[in-house]
Amino acid sequence: MSSSAPDLLSIAHSLADAAAAQSMRYFRTPLDIITKADESPVTLADRAAETAMREILAVRAAADGIFGEEHGLERLDAERVWVLDPIDGTRSFITGSPLWGTLIGVLQGSRVVLGMIDMPVLKERWVGQAGQGATRDGQPVHASGCTEVAKARIVTTSPDIFAPADWQAFDRLSRQCAMRRFGGDCYGYAQLAGGTIDLVVETGLQPYDYLGPAGVIEAAGGVITDWQGQPLGLASDGRVIAAATPELHRQAMAILAASRAC
Repeated sequence: MSSSAPDLLSIAHSLADAAAAQSMRYFRTPLDIITKADESPVTLADRAAETAMREILAVRAAADGIFGEEHGLERLDAERVWVLDPIDGTRSFITGSPLWGTLIGVLQGSRVVLGMIDMPVLKERWVGQAGQGATRDGQPVHASGCTEVAKARIVTTSPDIFAPADWQAFDRLSRQCAMRRFGGDCYGYAQLAGGTIDLVVETGLQPYDYLGPAGVIEAAGGVITDWQGQPLGLASDGRVIAAATPELHRQAMAILAASRAC
């Protein structure tokens, strides 16, 4: 029997709690850092947190699929797939920054029906459910009503994530915005859902980086797609644009496209 939406939320909270219990044990302690094939760092904390999450799913959602950052893929042809990033922002984690989080997305078919951004150090938990709105620690949140690039506050994690052509496009877009900020990893998506950031533009992401935030942003009234305006899924190319409103999304996407065409 499929779990209902309330059951999914209960499971997601349990996953986030279990991940935080593991990751906070290691935060700001000496860690062995391993470089993965994509040159991103991984620590004992990442792996322990995802293991704890998978142990819960094995009991409470055994038939569901899993797309996890650290321990691979299981049953991606299942009716429902959990997309897990135990520590989004590993570089922040290993340098002692509090702006890392656990990301959880639930795909039903090709649709994200639940998203969660858990920030253990900040003690903030952002949740979005399709048709039920978004919350921060149980309180409703909503994306801003910004409709103009010239008034928008834009954020991305780092200039280092962009290839040269993509950086040129981001640089052109961001310099037309009212404010641009760097850093924050997944927290930028939470800020967009909460109305204090209007645009997030990134490249080089994996499904576990964007599907959890997508569930939160869409439930908060925002828009999140790839750079061509296509819905995000397991096969997206890793370029992501999130905006507070459809109008802002269209303007920003047009500037990105024109910049890449130059």
